Amino acid sequence: MNSFTYSPPTAVDAAVRERINRPDSAYIGGGTNLIDLMKENVAHPTHLIGLKKLPLAEIENLPDGGLRLGAMATNADTAWHPEVEKRYPLLNQAILAGATPQLRNMATNGGNLMQRTRCYYFYDLATPCNKREPGTGCSAIGGYNRIHAILGASEQCIATHPSDMCVALAALEAVVRVSSPQGERSISFANFHRLPGDRPELDNTLRPGELITALDLPKKGFAKNFTYLKLRDRSSYAFAVVSVAAALELDGDIITDARLALGGVAHKPWRKAEAEQLLIGKPATLVTFRQAAAELLAGAEGHAHNAFKIELAKRAIVRALKQATEMDYVLDTNAFQNSNP
Repeated sequence: MNSFTYSPPTAVDAAVRERINRPDSAYIGGGTNLIDLMKENVAHPTHLIGLKKLPLAEIENLPDGGLRLGAMATNADTAWHPEVEKRYPLLNQAILAGATPQLRNMATNGGNLMQRTRCYYFYDLATPCNKREPGTGCSAIGGYNRIHAILGASEQCIATHPSDMCVALAALEAVVRVSSPQGERSISFANFHRLPGDRPELDNTLRPGELITALDLPKKGFAKNFTYLKLRDRSSYAFAVVSVAAALELDGDIITDARLALGGVAHKPWRKAEAEQLLIGKPATLVTFRQAAAELLAGAEGHAHNAFKIELAKRAIVRALKQATEMDYVLDTNAFQNSNP
């Protein structure tokens, strides 16, 4: 790891000014991803701006009935907050499906959004990687690509976003609040993370120096019929091969509202309005679920080692929707057991 300096500002505007004035700097919250990147020499800031003294750790109700999650609140404090458990249990499940208790105690909400891919080649300095060094090529496309994207990829990059929390936030249609030298602005969650296109080194739509201050959840939390299904190679401390955040509103057996988001399959949490519309107004049956799954995976493209994820994702969607309908809450499962609904 290269040497670096450190400063802990106590005000948001001071942190933002420091980041703008020090192009070689980086924000650090819990450090659960950034420190790893620095140790591997993938990231090498020469100055770290510590955020722990900023007043950004509160979780509070909003006047419109929503809930604001401070960017510096830990994942653990967020998952176990009474309002999250009661009103947004989908988010509770997704957070608890990720990492380990020790990491969740350190990781922050803002940092969770800023996680970088766990693509093998991104971390391997001996191999070309357009995300790490633009213009060098993508080793995953012709290499071992079992964990890589099947949706929204490009010829430049087939990496996936690693977060569980973000999949639930996408389904809940959270809003990201950021602060910059120009003031505050809000970014819809759907527009926060980017697909790789021809700029795979850019993970999100933040502008230079912008700092995430909070996440706003809307009033509707789908607290009755929901599930977060995570399929992975081992039962703990593993990233998703495929994950599904499913949330429904039902009138009898008719679906009146629906949200679906996938993790482990793209450069960002994957949603498609057409798939959700196929559910609304339809009976909650396997036929309906399979139609939505087929639409959500339309256009999916596998590579040499990950083509299995297309069928796995379809089956996972059907299974998650069935669980949500039946109120059969499942925190996590093994990717290769009971994957056929």
